[in-house]
Amino acid sequence: MTALNTLARTPLLDCVFDMTSGGDAPAGRNVLARVVYGHHGGRPTLYRGSPRIDVHMTAADAVPVTEVWVTDRPVRSGLQDNLVYAEDGEYFFCAVRVEESGVYRDPVRTAYDAAFRLARQQGYTDLFRMWNLVGDITGTNAEGTEIYQDFCAGRALAFEEWSEHFEGMPAATGIGALGTGIDLYFLACRPGRTTHLENPRQTPAHRYPERYGVRPPSFARGTHLASEGYGAGALFVSGTASILGDDTVHPGDIERQLDVTLANIETLVSGENLRQHAVDAGYGLAELGSVKVYVRDAEHLPAVRARCAEVFPGGAGAVFFNVGICRPDLLVEIEGICR
Repeated sequence: MTALNTLARTPLLDCVFDMTSGGDAPAGRNVLARVVYGHHGGRPTLYRGSPRIDVHMTAADAVPVTEVWVTDRPVRSGLQDNLVYAEDGEYFFCAVRVEESGVYRDPVRTAYDAAFRLARQQGYTDLFRMWNLVGDITGTNAEGTEIYQDFCAGRALAFEEWSEHFEGMPAATGIGALGTGIDLYFLACRPGRTTHLENPRQTPAHRYPERYGVRPPSFARGTHLASEGYGAGALFVSGTASILGDDTVHPGDIERQLDVTLANIETLVSGENLRQHAVDAGYGLAELGSVKVYVRDAEHLPAVRARCAEVFPGGAGAVFFNVGICRPDLLVEIEGICR
């Protein structure tokens, strides 16, 4: 397997970016799930004993990327209605696709409801990372509402209904996809290991004013996952953009938006911010791995690639996607994991 970027080894859960489409696990490890960011989409399936999701995220001339989640433990996987899932006794992966719809609120609520029910049935009630890949994210639905706001309404309703069973909202990414419909997947673990984080530079997303939608986005700026007696754990950084407070800053200026995005991540992962959340850890940008970068306009890709190569260790190993972002005036979004 040719891996672009591998997280520092932990006893159980790692993520590898693979460019070969095989998505095999490193020797001695097992695949929990595969997410193929490629040339077409489709319903989640079981492939070689693990969940596989295909999401249309790359143009025909771009190389697909397979995100492979691997574990030291034996994996049990299954299908339940429209859900595909896997678990290893400590970690749980679940994926579901919402097909193209005139209005997404109710189908998204239903999909989240089914996924949350399954996670709770399996005993994995600490959500720590979610991804939502939304076709035509800033387009309008059949009622004239922005599709991302429509999606957020359904997600918020589901979180409200399950709030007594899942504590808080985890790190998440809501980003555009080149295909239609919405693909969502998440990771959860056994109770007692997560701390959800906010950023002092940014308004918590769930407190955004109504101009961003009748229901605000349901996610934390990051989630710290405590280790099982090994090291300081891991910090999952949500998709982060050029937002201060709740306002987009520097619209139209890719360099300044990138500066703000990186400063937001740096503040989020800092020891000072983590101490405010009672987490005994601290990181810098150089410790951000498994970096995914989303760029709205293709002409900005060279400049963003060059800057990321300077900032991140082995920066050329970050993966880049030319897709829409959740606000029309945002040009770039970055996520990753600190170890």
